[in-house]
Parts: sequence; C-alpha cells; structure tokens
Amino acid sequence: MMGVMRAVVQRVDGASVVVDGETVGALDGEGLCVLVGVTHEDTKEKAAQLARKLWSLRMLSDEKSCSDVGAPLLVISQFTLYGDARKGRRPTWNAAAPGSVAEPLVDEVVAQLRGLGATVATGRFGAQMRVSLTNDGPFTVLLEI
Repeated sequence: MMGVMRAVVQRVDGASVVVDGETVGALDGEGLCVLVGVTHEDTKEKAAQLARKLWSLRMLSDEKSCSDVGAPLLVISQFTLYGDARKGRRPTWNAAAPGSVAEPLVDEVVAQLRGLGATVATGRFGAQMRVSLTNDGPFTVLLEI
C-alpha cells in the first residue's frame, strides 16, 4: 500500500504560530492554514503534488485559490495527523514518519509552494507550538495525496 501524505487545510482570516513566546510564523487576512502529516512511504514527488494542490485549491472567498489572489499560507508539520486511536484510549503514532523523514518532506512542500510564487510562513519542526487562527466559514478540508 502506498503512503498518503495528509493535510488539514483551513480557510483562515489570520493565523499564527508561537514557540517559547516568540511568533515564528503568521499570516494576516485571508489565507490557508495547513497542517501537514507525513507517513513512511511519502516522497518528494508527493510533497510537490501537495504543494500544487494547495496553491490551486479553490477554498478562498468567491471560490478563489491562493494562486488567484496571492493569498499566503501558513504550513505547520503535524505528525499527530497519523495518530491511530481505534484501540484503547491512547493514540499510537506508528504510521507517522520519524522526524528525519518528515522534516525534509514538509520543507519540500514549503519550497515547492514558494517556487510556485506563494508567500509561505511556517511553524518550527519538532517544537511545542501554539497555533492560533480564525477559521473563516468554518471551512476545513482533509487532503490525502
């Protein structure tokens, strides 16, 4: 079975990530907040495919995409998207790729987005982050690439 790169995509009216009291990434106004999960079999090609989808996804007001209006994205690594809580009361993280695999692939999503012309803010990989956002709609989509 092929791995599936996951992203939870939220249309936002402002979002930020704080680490140790410092804002490390933020976007003002309309844009997308993207939580990215990586599994063991994910590849740079999947990262590029996810970036293209995020850039062209028509989630903004008037069915526009980030590419249509130059809206920014806030991309945050989130290994917990691969949490499995089907058994017991404590999730397992076996499907989540280790940091040595996940970090370069999340970085690749960001690099590909920037290569397409996107303004991209990020969280800090592996850090304890506080994410604040105003979900506009609410409008949230789960992507699996």
